[in-house]
Amino acid sequence: MSSPTGPAPGLPVRMPRPRQSGRHRRPEPVAAPEGAPALVLAVPGAPAPAMRSLAEEVISIARSELPGLEVGIGYVEGDDAEYPTLATVVAGVAALRTERYEIALAAGREVAEPQGPAAVVVPLLVGPDNAQMRRIRQGVMDSGAVAELTDVLGPHPLLAEAVHVRLSEAGLARADRARLFTVATAADGIILATVGGEEAVQAAGITGMLLAARLAVPVMAAALDEEGSVAAIAEQLRGSGSVQLALAPYLVGPELPEGLLDSAAKDAGCATAEALGAYPAIGKLVLSQYTTALGISQPQGTQQR
Repeated sequence: MSSPTGPAPGLPVRMPRPRQSGRHRRPEPVAAPEGAPALVLAVPGAPAPAMRSLAEEVISIARSELPGLEVGIGYVEGDDAEYPTLATVVAGVAALRTERYEIALAAGREVAEPQGPAAVVVPLLVGPDNAQMRRIRQGVMDSGAVAELTDVLGPHPLLAEAVHVRLSEAGLARADRARLFTVATAADGIILATVGGEEAVQAAGITGMLLAARLAVPVMAAALDEEGSVAAIAEQLRGSGSVQLALAPYLVGPELPEGLLDSAAKDAGCATAEALGAYPAIGKLVLSQYTTALGISQPQGTQQR
């Protein structure tokens, strides 16, 4: 969690670029309003160092897009020792807000009493997952603070871009269709894999249509947490003429149970790309959910669907 003077130790911060001169200079970035609620990232899954690094990078991207943003990272399955729970982090930012107000009053300054939520909690999830959202909602309630919980990050065109990049990094898709160069291992059928049951599969299907338009190959969504779902979709794609399949995780990463992706890829007999991780679009969409919840201007290119 950040402090009034900056982020917590170990949280990377991107320095702002020097302002360009002349008529074509870029507009100054929008800054977080004074007294705005903290952005608290709700991270699902079993805590691990790699998860913390990913969450910090996502938060770093958001901070670089909105200077002055106060942030926190709460773990749904945290232990409050190494990985603070969501309830602890939300309660902490609320207490800090109250403390600042009381210090200002004691110093004789005229300040307005804090109003509205102390935090905006953004789930690190690209698609609906009722089980995870129940736990996140419970964490917010357990904090005892006033906080607003946003929706998940997808579907969104930026997520289709992110999946495309991960596929190209694995050699399973062309990096740029316009260049028309050959990738010998490029897949001619994509399984977009998610978790969260049928609702998550339907939501992933929207991103799948955007991805299919980018790659000009069929894309179908499947649930990793439903036994046989990925294998059934693989069979369906092969039945429609696809020969070389690829499994593309429609997941950030922390919410993916260990070993589930590899097991599904083996059952379906196809190669797999990496999860989305801290792809820049994830940080931008986290910020977009925050700014939308507050009704404030947001950086160009992250507007909501």
